[in-house]
Amino acid sequence: MSLTTTTTGLYGVLRYASSGSIDVQAPLNFWGGVRRKIQPQLDNEPVYEPSTGRVLCQLEAAGAAEVEQAVQDAQSAFTLWSRMTGMERSRLMRAAALIIERRREEIAEMEVVNNGKSITEARWDVDSARQCIEYYAGLACTLAGQHVQLGGGSFAYTRREPLGVCVGIGAWNYPFQIAAWKSAPALACGNSMVFKPSPLTPVTAVLLAEIYAQAGAPPGLFNVVQGGQETGGLLVHHPLVAKVSFTGSVPTGKKIMEMASKGVKPVTLELGGKSPLLVFEDSDLENAVKGALMANFLSQGQVCSNGTRVFVQKQILSEFLEEVVRRTRAIPIGDPLHDSTRMGALVSLPHLNRVLGFVEQAKKEGAAVLTGGQRYRPSDPQLQGGYYMTPCVLGACTDDMACVREEIFGPVMSVLSFDTEEEVLRRANDSVLGLAAGVFTRDVQRAHRVVEQLQAGSCFINNYNVTPVELPFGGYKMSGVGRENGQVTAEYYSQLKTVYVEMGDVDSLF
Repeated sequence: MSLTTTTTGLYGVLRYASSGSIDVQAPLNFWGGVRRKIQPQLDNEPVYEPSTGRVLCQLEAAGAAEVEQAVQDAQSAFTLWSRMTGMERSRLMRAAALIIERRREEIAEMEVVNNGKSITEARWDVDSARQCIEYYAGLACTLAGQHVQLGGGSFAYTRREPLGVCVGIGAWNYPFQIAAWKSAPALACGNSMVFKPSPLTPVTAVLLAEIYAQAGAPPGLFNVVQGGQETGGLLVHHPLVAKVSFTGSVPTGKKIMEMASKGVKPVTLELGGKSPLLVFEDSDLENAVKGALMANFLSQGQVCSNGTRVFVQKQILSEFLEEVVRRTRAIPIGDPLHDSTRMGALVSLPHLNRVLGFVEQAKKEGAAVLTGGQRYRPSDPQLQGGYYMTPCVLGACTDDMACVREEIFGPVMSVLSFDTEEEVLRRANDSVLGLAAGVFTRDVQRAHRVVEQLQAGSCFINNYNVTPVELPFGGYKMSGVGRENGQVTAEYYSQLKTVYVEMGDVDSLF
Protein backbone atom coordinates (compact mmCIF):
# COMPACT_ATOMS: atom_id res chain seq x y z
CA MET A 1 0.00 0.00 0.00
CA SER A 2 1.10 3.58 -0.56
CA LEU A 3 0.58 6.59 1.65
CA THR A 4 -1.35 9.23 -0.27
CA THR A 5 -1.55 12.93 0.47
CA THR A 6 -5.33 13.11 0.70
CA THR A 7 -7.08 12.77 4.00
CA THR A 8 -9.66 10.34 2.64
CA GLY A 9 -7.07 8.16 0.95
CA LEU A 10 -4.80 8.24 3.96
CA TYR A 11 -7.60 7.23 6.28
CA GLY A 12 -8.68 4.40 3.98
CA VAL A 13 -5.18 2.96 3.80
CA LEU A 14 -4.40 3.15 7.48
CA ARG A 15 -7.69 1.85 8.82
CA TYR A 16 -6.59 -1.61 7.67
CA ALA A 17 -2.85 -1.20 8.13
CA SER A 18 -0.70 -4.20 8.88
CA SER A 19 3.04 -4.40 9.46
CA GLY A 20 4.87 -4.53 6.15
CA SER A 21 1.92 -3.20 4.14
CA ILE A 22 2.72 0.53 4.00
CA ASP A 23 4.94 2.32 1.49
CA VAL A 24 5.24 6.03 2.21
CA GLN A 25 5.43 7.84 -1.12
CA ALA A 26 3.93 11.24 -0.27
CA PRO A 27 6.36 14.12 0.41
CA LEU A 28 7.19 14.54 4.10
CA ASN A 29 8.33 18.17 4.01
CA PHE A 30 5.61 20.76 4.57
CA TRP A 31 5.61 24.54 4.45
CA GLY A 32 3.32 27.26 3.22
CA GLY A 33 0.32 25.06 3.96
CA VAL A 34 1.17 22.13 1.65
CA ARG A 35 3.49 19.13 1.35
CA ARG A 36 6.64 19.88 -0.60
CA LYS A 37 8.59 17.59 -2.88
CA ILE A 38 12.34 18.16 -2.79
CA GLN A 39 14.45 17.39 -5.82
CA PRO A 40 15.99 13.89 -5.47
CA GLN A 41 19.46 13.89 -3.97
CA LEU A 42 22.19 11.29 -4.11
CA ASP A 43 22.48 11.22 -0.33
CA ASN A 44 18.80 10.53 0.47
CA GLU A 45 18.67 8.21 3.48
CA PRO A 46 16.39 5.16 3.71
CA VAL A 47 13.87 5.12 6.56
CA TYR A 48 13.08 1.69 7.96
CA GLU A 49 9.94 0.17 9.43
CA PRO A 50 11.10 -1.11 12.84
CA SER A 51 8.62 -3.98 13.04
CA THR A 52 9.81 -5.58 9.79
CA GLY A 53 13.19 -4.05 8.97
CA ARG A 54 12.00 -3.14 5.46
CA VAL A 55 12.49 0.26 3.87
CA LEU A 56 9.48 2.47 4.53
CA CYS A 57 10.53 5.53 2.51
CA GLN A 58 13.45 7.72 1.52
CA LEU A 59 14.22 10.75 3.64
CA GLU A 60 14.37 13.93 1.57
CA ALA A 61 16.51 16.25 3.66
CA ALA A 62 15.86 19.98 3.48
CA GLY A 63 18.86 22.07 2.51
CA ALA A 64 19.57 25.77 2.85
CA ALA A 65 17.02 26.83 0.22
CA GLU A 66 14.22 24.74 1.70
CA VAL A 67 14.96 25.89 5.26
CA GLU A 68 14.97 29.50 4.07
CA GLN A 69 11.57 29.10 2.44
CA ALA A 70 10.06 27.36 5.48
CA VAL A 71 11.34 30.05 7.86
CA GLN A 72 10.15 32.86 5.59
CA ASP A 73 6.70 31.27 5.41
CA ALA A 74 6.70 30.94 9.19
CA GLN A 75 7.62 34.61 9.52
CA SER A 76 4.75 35.62 7.25
CA ALA A 77 2.31 33.46 9.21
CA PHE A 78 3.60 34.93 12.48
CA THR A 79 2.72 38.42 11.29
CA LEU A 80 -0.91 37.36 10.89
CA TRP A 81 -1.18 34.92 13.81
CA SER A 82 0.36 37.22 16.42
CA ARG A 83 -2.26 39.88 15.71
CA MET A 84 -5.15 37.53 16.38
CA THR A 85 -6.85 37.53 19.74
CA GLY A 86 -6.32 34.68 22.15
CA MET A 87 -9.90 33.61 21.51
CA GLU A 88 -9.30 33.40 17.76
CA ARG A 89 -6.16 31.32 18.23
CA SER A 90 -7.99 29.13 20.74
CA ARG A 91 -10.82 28.46 18.31
CA LEU A 92 -8.45 27.18 15.64
CA MET A 93 -6.48 25.01 18.07
CA ARG A 94 -9.67 23.43 19.39
CA ALA A 95 -10.65 22.64 15.81
CA ALA A 96 -7.28 20.92 15.31
CA ALA A 97 -7.80 18.88 18.47
CA LEU A 98 -11.19 17.71 17.21
CA ILE A 99 -9.64 16.56 13.93
CA ILE A 100 -7.02 14.58 15.85
CA GLU A 101 -9.76 12.97 17.90
CA ARG A 102 -11.60 11.91 14.74
CA ARG A 103 -8.42 10.57 13.14
CA ARG A 104 -7.05 8.94 16.30
CA GLU A 105 -6.78 5.39 15.00
CA GLU A 106 -5.31 6.43 11.68
CA ILE A 107 -2.60 8.56 13.29
CA ALA A 108 -1.84 5.88 15.90
CA GLU A 109 -1.40 3.20 13.27
CA MET A 110 0.98 5.37 11.28
CA GLU A 111 2.93 6.12 14.45
CA VAL A 112 3.36 2.37 14.98
CA VAL A 113 4.63 1.94 11.43
CA ASN A 114 6.89 4.96 11.93
CA ASN A 115 8.28 4.08 15.38
CA GLY A 116 7.66 0.42 16.26
CA LYS A 117 5.82 0.93 19.56
CA SER A 118 2.63 -0.96 20.37
CA ILE A 119 -0.68 0.31 19.04
CA THR A 120 -1.96 0.64 22.61
CA GLU A 121 0.82 3.09 23.49
CA ALA A 122 0.50 4.91 20.17
CA ARG A 123 -3.16 5.61 20.95
CA TRP A 124 -2.11 7.05 24.31
CA ASP A 125 0.41 9.26 22.52
CA VAL A 126 -2.20 10.60 20.10
CA ASP A 127 -4.52 11.29 23.03
CA SER A 128 -1.73 13.17 24.82
CA ALA A 129 -1.09 15.25 21.70
CA ARG A 130 -4.77 16.14 21.42
CA GLN A 131 -5.05 16.95 25.12
CA CYS A 132 -2.00 19.20 24.93
CA ILE A 133 -3.49 21.20 22.08
CA GLU A 134 -6.81 21.42 23.93
CA TYR A 135 -5.05 22.57 27.10
CA TYR A 136 -3.14 25.37 25.40
CA ALA A 137 -6.21 26.34 23.40
CA GLY A 138 -7.77 27.14 26.77
CA LEU A 139 -4.65 28.92 27.97
CA ALA A 140 -4.46 31.12 24.86
CA CYS A 141 -7.43 33.15 26.10
CA THR A 142 -5.90 33.77 29.53
CA LEU A 143 -2.46 35.15 28.68
CA ALA A 144 -2.25 38.51 30.37
CA GLY A 145 0.12 40.97 31.97
CA GLN A 146 0.07 42.74 35.32
CA HIS A 147 -1.02 46.22 36.44
CA VAL A 148 1.17 47.92 39.06
CA GLN A 149 -0.13 51.09 40.73
CA LEU A 150 2.62 53.59 41.57
CA GLY A 151 2.84 56.85 43.48
CA GLY A 152 1.29 60.09 42.28
CA GLY A 153 -1.24 58.33 40.13
CA SER A 154 1.39 56.89 37.80
CA PHE A 155 1.26 53.22 37.00
CA ALA A 156 2.91 50.48 35.00
CA TYR A 157 1.79 47.36 33.25
CA THR A 158 3.38 44.34 31.64
CA ARG A 159 2.56 42.71 28.32
CA ARG A 160 3.26 39.06 27.51
CA GLU A 161 4.21 39.08 23.84
CA PRO A 162 5.14 36.30 21.39
CA LEU A 163 8.75 35.65 20.38
CA GLY A 164 8.35 35.08 16.65
CA VAL A 165 9.43 32.04 14.65
CA CYS A 166 10.20 29.14 16.97
CA VAL A 167 12.05 25.98 16.00
CA GLY A 168 11.10 22.60 17.41
CA ILE A 169 13.45 19.64 17.02
CA GLY A 170 11.89 16.33 17.94
CA ALA A 171 13.08 12.92 19.08
CA TRP A 172 12.24 9.55 17.56
CA ASN A 173 10.56 7.97 20.61
CA TYR A 174 7.38 10.11 20.57
CA PRO A 175 7.24 11.64 17.06
CA PHE A 176 3.65 12.88 16.91
CA GLN A 177 3.29 13.68 20.60
CA ILE A 178 6.47 15.77 20.74
CA ALA A 179 5.39 17.75 17.68
CA ALA A 180 2.19 18.64 19.55
CA TRP A 181 3.90 19.26 22.89
CA LYS A 182 6.20 21.81 21.24
CA SER A 183 3.77 23.44 18.83
CA ALA A 184 0.76 23.85 21.14
CA PRO A 185 2.30 26.29 23.65
CA ALA A 186 4.16 28.09 20.88
CA LEU A 187 0.99 28.69 18.88
CA ALA A 188 -1.07 29.57 21.94
CA CYS A 189 1.38 32.38 22.72
CA GLY A 190 1.15 33.77 19.19
CA ASN A 191 4.28 32.27 17.64
CA SER A 192 4.75 30.23 14.48
CA MET A 193 6.93 27.11 14.28
CA VAL A 194 9.24 25.19 12.00
CA PHE A 195 9.52 21.62 13.25
CA LYS A 196 12.22 19.11 12.39
CA PRO A 197 11.45 15.48 13.29
CA SER A 198 14.11 12.88 13.90
CA PRO A 199 15.36 11.43 10.59
CA LEU A 200 14.54 7.98 11.98
CA THR A 201 10.82 8.81 12.36
CA PRO A 202 9.87 11.45 9.78
CA VAL A 203 6.36 10.31 8.90
CA THR A 204 3.79 11.56 11.41
CA ALA A 205 4.77 15.18 12.14
CA VAL A 206 3.53 16.11 8.66
CA LEU A 207 0.11 14.72 9.62
CA LEU A 208 -0.04 17.31 12.40
CA ALA A 209 0.94 20.02 9.92
CA GLU A 210 -1.94 18.99 7.66
CA ILE A 211 -4.33 18.95 10.60
CA TYR A 212 -3.41 22.51 11.62
CA ALA A 213 -3.91 23.59 8.00
CA GLN A 214 -7.25 21.80 7.80
CA ALA A 215 -8.32 23.57 11.00
CA GLY A 216 -7.73 26.92 9.29
CA ALA A 217 -4.17 27.89 10.26
CA PRO A 218 -2.53 30.57 8.12
CA PRO A 219 -0.14 28.97 5.59
CA GLY A 220 3.27 28.69 7.25
CA LEU A 221 2.04 28.62 10.84
CA PHE A 222 3.37 25.10 11.45
CA ASN A 223 5.95 23.78 9.01
CA VAL A 224 7.90 20.52 8.85
CA VAL A 225 11.39 20.21 7.40
CA GLN A 226 13.15 16.87 7.29
CA GLY A 227 16.83 16.18 7.78
CA GLY A 228 19.63 15.50 10.20
CA GLN A 229 22.30 17.59 11.88
CA GLU A 230 22.92 19.86 8.89
CA THR A 231 19.26 20.79 8.59
CA GLY A 232 19.03 21.33 12.33
CA GLY A 233 22.07 23.61 12.26
CA LEU A 234 20.55 25.71 9.47
CA LEU A 235 17.41 26.18 11.54
CA VAL A 236 19.16 27.08 14.80
CA HIS A 237 21.49 29.59 13.10
CA HIS A 238 18.78 31.27 11.01
CA PRO A 239 18.56 34.97 11.97
CA LEU A 240 14.73 34.99 11.90
CA VAL A 241 14.48 32.13 14.41
CA ALA A 242 13.73 33.52 17.87
CA LYS A 243 13.70 30.38 20.02
CA VAL A 244 14.71 26.70 19.85
CA SER A 245 13.11 23.78 21.67
CA PHE A 246 14.93 20.45 21.45
CA THR A 247 14.25 16.96 22.74
CA GLY A 248 17.06 14.44 22.46
CA SER A 249 20.48 13.45 23.73
CA VAL A 250 22.73 15.46 26.04
CA PRO A 251 25.59 15.80 23.51
CA THR A 252 23.28 17.13 20.81
CA GLY A 253 21.56 19.41 23.33
CA LYS A 254 24.92 20.94 24.23
CA LYS A 255 25.67 21.63 20.57
CA ILE A 256 22.28 23.27 20.06
CA MET A 257 22.73 25.40 23.17
CA GLU A 258 26.13 26.52 21.86
CA MET A 259 24.76 27.33 18.41
CA ALA A 260 21.79 29.22 19.85
CA SER A 261 24.08 31.23 22.12
CA LYS A 262 25.67 32.87 19.10
CA GLY A 263 22.34 34.57 18.45
CA VAL A 264 21.48 34.86 22.16
CA LYS A 265 18.38 32.75 21.50
CA PRO A 266 16.48 31.15 24.38
CA VAL A 267 16.39 27.37 24.35
CA THR A 268 14.29 24.67 25.94
CA LEU A 269 16.22 21.42 26.25
CA GLU A 270 14.59 18.14 27.29
CA LEU A 271 17.54 15.77 27.38
CA GLY A 272 18.49 12.39 28.74
CA GLY A 273 17.91 10.71 32.06
CA LYS A 274 19.18 7.91 34.26
CA SER A 275 16.43 8.19 36.78
CA PRO A 276 16.18 6.42 40.16
CA LEU A 277 13.14 4.56 41.44
CA LEU A 278 13.21 3.95 45.21
CA VAL A 279 11.19 1.04 46.61
CA PHE A 280 11.01 0.98 50.41
CA GLU A 281 10.20 -2.10 52.50
CA ASP A 282 6.76 -0.78 53.48
CA SER A 283 5.66 -0.36 49.86
CA ASP A 284 2.59 -1.97 48.40
CA LEU A 285 4.61 -4.61 46.55
CA GLU A 286 2.02 -5.15 43.82
CA ASN A 287 2.00 -1.46 42.95
CA ALA A 288 5.78 -1.15 43.27
CA VAL A 289 6.31 -3.98 40.78
CA LYS A 290 3.81 -2.52 38.35
CA GLY A 291 5.45 0.88 38.76
CA ALA A 292 8.89 -0.56 38.04
CA LEU A 293 7.60 -2.21 34.87
CA MET A 294 6.01 1.05 33.71
CA ALA A 295 9.23 2.85 34.62
CA ASN A 296 11.34 0.62 32.37
CA PHE A 297 9.41 -1.01 29.55
CA LEU A 298 7.13 1.65 28.03
CA SER A 299 8.01 2.18 24.37
CA GLN A 300 10.51 -0.69 24.55
CA GLY A 301 12.38 1.22 27.25
CA GLN A 302 12.99 4.14 24.90
CA VAL A 303 11.74 6.86 27.26
CA CYS A 304 14.00 9.61 28.59
CA SER A 305 12.32 9.72 32.01
CA ASN A 306 12.45 5.97 32.64
CA GLY A 307 13.39 4.89 36.17
CA THR A 308 16.09 2.48 35.08
CA ARG A 309 17.98 2.47 38.38
CA VAL A 310 15.59 0.55 40.62
CA PHE A 311 16.74 0.71 44.25
CA VAL A 312 14.97 -1.88 46.43
CA GLN A 313 15.32 -2.09 50.21
CA LYS A 314 17.06 -5.33 51.14
CA GLN A 315 14.22 -6.69 53.27
CA ILE A 316 11.98 -7.09 50.21
CA LEU A 317 14.58 -7.51 47.44
CA SER A 318 14.07 -11.24 46.89
CA GLU A 319 10.28 -11.01 46.77
CA PHE A 320 10.43 -7.96 44.51
CA LEU A 321 12.81 -9.60 42.03
CA GLU A 322 10.77 -12.79 41.87
CA GLU A 323 7.62 -10.90 40.92
CA VAL A 324 9.34 -8.48 38.52
CA VAL A 325 11.00 -11.34 36.65
CA ARG A 326 7.76 -13.31 36.46
CA ARG A 327 5.85 -10.38 35.01
CA THR A 328 8.65 -9.39 32.65
CA ARG A 329 8.75 -12.88 31.14
CA ALA A 330 5.02 -12.64 30.49
CA ILE A 331 5.18 -9.43 28.42
CA PRO A 332 3.78 -10.21 24.94
CA ILE A 333 6.32 -9.25 22.23
CA GLY A 334 5.45 -9.09 18.56
CA ASP A 335 3.59 -7.24 15.85
CA PRO A 336 3.05 -3.75 17.32
CA LEU A 337 -0.18 -3.32 15.35
CA HIS A 338 -1.82 -6.18 17.24
CA ASP A 339 -3.87 -5.09 20.25
CA SER A 340 -2.47 -7.95 22.34
CA THR A 341 1.15 -6.81 21.90
CA ARG A 342 2.71 -4.95 24.82
CA MET A 343 6.28 -4.64 23.48
CA GLY A 344 7.01 -3.80 19.89
CA ALA A 345 10.26 -3.21 18.05
CA LEU A 346 13.14 -0.91 18.93
CA VAL A 347 13.57 2.01 16.57
CA SER A 348 16.54 0.81 14.49
CA LEU A 349 19.02 -2.02 14.08
CA PRO A 350 22.03 0.03 15.26
CA HIS A 351 20.09 1.04 18.36
CA LEU A 352 19.03 -2.56 19.04
CA ASN A 353 22.66 -3.67 18.81
CA ARG A 354 23.71 -0.85 21.14
CA VAL A 355 21.18 -1.92 23.78
CA LEU A 356 22.19 -5.58 23.49
CA GLY A 357 25.81 -4.46 23.86
CA PHE A 358 24.97 -2.89 27.23
CA VAL A 359 23.55 -6.22 28.40
CA GLU A 360 26.74 -8.03 27.38
CA GLN A 361 28.86 -5.41 29.12
CA ALA A 362 26.75 -5.73 32.27
CA LYS A 363 27.40 -9.47 32.35
CA LYS A 364 31.14 -8.89 31.98
CA GLU A 365 31.03 -6.42 34.89
CA GLY A 366 29.31 -8.93 37.16
CA ALA A 367 25.60 -8.23 36.80
CA ALA A 368 23.23 -11.19 36.68
CA VAL A 369 20.81 -11.42 33.76
CA LEU A 370 17.67 -12.61 35.55
CA THR A 371 15.60 -12.65 32.36
CA GLY A 372 15.71 -11.42 28.77
CA GLY A 373 18.38 -9.35 27.11
CA GLN A 374 18.42 -11.27 23.83
CA ARG A 375 17.33 -10.55 20.29
CA TYR A 376 13.83 -11.81 19.65
CA ARG A 377 12.51 -13.05 16.31
CA PRO A 378 8.72 -13.41 16.05
CA SER A 379 7.31 -16.50 14.39
CA ASP A 380 5.61 -14.41 11.70
CA PRO A 381 7.98 -14.45 8.67
CA GLN A 382 6.98 -10.86 7.88
CA LEU A 383 8.49 -9.74 11.20
CA GLN A 384 11.72 -11.76 11.09
CA GLY A 385 13.79 -8.73 10.15
CA GLY A 386 12.30 -6.50 12.83
CA TYR A 387 14.28 -4.97 15.70
CA TYR A 388 12.90 -6.91 18.68
CA MET A 389 14.50 -7.97 21.96
CA THR A 390 13.30 -9.64 25.13
CA PRO A 391 12.87 -7.20 28.04
CA CYS A 392 15.74 -7.59 30.47
CA VAL A 393 16.08 -7.49 34.26
CA LEU A 394 19.61 -7.20 35.65
CA GLY A 395 20.30 -8.19 39.26
CA ALA A 396 23.41 -7.91 41.44
CA CYS A 397 24.08 -4.45 40.01
CA THR A 398 26.46 -1.97 41.59
CA ASP A 399 26.66 1.78 41.25
CA ASP A 400 29.85 1.73 39.16
CA MET A 401 28.53 -0.49 36.36
CA ALA A 402 27.88 1.00 32.91
CA CYS A 403 24.29 -0.25 33.00
CA VAL A 404 23.75 1.90 36.11
CA ARG A 405 25.76 4.95 35.05
CA GLU A 406 24.83 5.35 31.38
CA GLU A 407 21.52 5.89 29.64
CA ILE A 408 20.77 2.65 27.76
CA PHE A 409 17.44 3.75 26.25
CA GLY A 410 16.11 0.24 25.89
CA PRO A 411 14.13 -2.37 27.85
CA VAL A 412 16.80 -3.00 30.48
CA MET A 413 16.01 -2.67 34.21
CA SER A 414 18.95 -2.50 36.61
CA VAL A 415 18.03 -3.51 40.17
CA LEU A 416 20.15 -2.46 43.15
CA SER A 417 19.66 -3.00 46.88
CA PHE A 418 19.93 -0.50 49.73
CA ASP A 419 19.76 -0.41 53.52
CA THR A 420 18.81 3.09 54.68
CA GLU A 421 17.00 6.17 53.43
CA GLU A 422 20.08 8.34 53.81
CA GLU A 423 22.18 5.89 51.81
CA VAL A 424 19.75 5.52 48.92
CA LEU A 425 19.26 9.27 48.59
CA ARG A 426 23.01 9.78 48.27
CA ARG A 427 23.26 7.05 45.64
CA ALA A 428 20.13 8.15 43.77
CA ASN A 429 21.47 11.70 43.41
CA ASP A 430 24.92 10.53 42.31
CA SER A 431 24.35 11.30 38.64
CA VAL A 432 24.99 14.20 36.27
CA LEU A 433 21.41 13.72 35.07
CA GLY A 434 18.23 14.67 36.90
CA LEU A 435 15.19 14.26 34.70
CA ALA A 436 12.88 12.17 36.90
CA ALA A 437 12.71 10.10 40.07
CA GLY A 438 10.17 8.02 41.94
CA VAL A 439 9.49 6.60 45.38
CA PHE A 440 7.20 3.82 46.55
CA THR A 441 6.26 3.80 50.23
CA ARG A 442 3.17 3.76 52.45
CA ASP A 443 4.77 6.34 54.77
CA VAL A 444 3.41 9.71 53.63
CA GLN A 445 5.96 11.69 55.64
CA ARG A 446 8.83 9.67 54.17
CA ALA A 447 7.47 10.08 50.65
CA HIS A 448 7.47 13.86 50.82
CA ARG A 449 10.76 13.97 52.74
CA VAL A 450 12.49 11.84 50.11
CA VAL A 451 11.01 13.68 47.14
CA GLU A 452 12.19 16.99 48.59
CA GLN A 453 15.77 15.69 48.53
CA LEU A 454 15.71 14.00 45.12
CA GLN A 455 17.56 16.06 42.52
CA ALA A 456 15.12 15.64 39.66
CA GLY A 457 12.65 17.83 37.81
CA SER A 458 9.74 15.37 37.65
CA CYS A 459 9.06 13.17 40.67
CA PHE A 460 6.47 10.47 41.29
CA ILE A 461 5.07 9.08 44.54
CA ASN A 462 3.59 5.57 44.30
CA ASN A 463 3.42 5.67 40.52
CA TYR A 464 5.74 6.35 37.58
CA ASN A 465 5.77 7.81 34.06
CA VAL A 466 2.43 9.57 34.48
CA THR A 467 2.62 12.81 32.50
CA PRO A 468 -0.66 14.78 32.34
CA VAL A 469 -0.30 17.79 30.07
CA GLU A 470 -1.40 20.06 32.91
CA LEU A 471 1.91 19.37 34.71
CA PRO A 472 5.29 20.89 33.77
CA PHE A 473 7.84 18.34 32.56
CA GLY A 474 11.61 18.83 32.50
CA GLY A 475 14.84 18.11 34.28
CA TYR A 476 17.56 19.25 36.63
CA LYS A 477 21.30 19.27 35.99
CA MET A 478 22.33 17.98 32.54
CA SER A 479 18.83 16.69 31.80
CA GLY A 480 17.94 20.07 30.38
CA VAL A 481 16.62 23.57 30.87
CA GLY A 482 13.09 24.92 30.65
CA ARG A 483 9.83 23.00 30.86
CA GLU A 484 7.21 21.52 28.58
CA ASN A 485 3.50 21.42 29.39
CA GLY A 486 1.69 23.17 32.22
CA GLN A 487 0.99 26.88 32.60
CA VAL A 488 4.64 27.78 33.16
CA THR A 489 5.59 26.82 29.60
CA ALA A 490 3.87 29.95 28.31
CA GLU A 491 6.77 31.85 29.88
CA TYR A 492 9.22 29.95 27.68
CA TYR A 493 7.36 30.84 24.47
CA SER A 494 6.82 34.54 25.21
CA GLN A 495 8.66 37.62 26.34
CA LEU A 496 7.68 40.22 28.89
CA LYS A 497 7.44 43.91 28.10
CA THR A 498 7.21 46.47 30.93
CA VAL A 499 5.44 49.80 30.27
CA TYR A 500 5.75 52.76 32.70
CA VAL A 501 3.03 55.45 32.46
CA GLU A 502 3.75 58.85 33.99
CA MET A 503 0.63 60.75 35.08
CA GLY A 504 2.42 63.85 36.34
CA ASP A 505 5.31 66.07 35.31
CA VAL A 506 8.84 64.85 34.71
CA ASP A 507 11.05 65.28 37.78
CA SER A 508 14.34 66.11 36.09
CA LEU A 509 17.80 66.70 37.50
CA PHE A 510 18.67 68.85 34.51
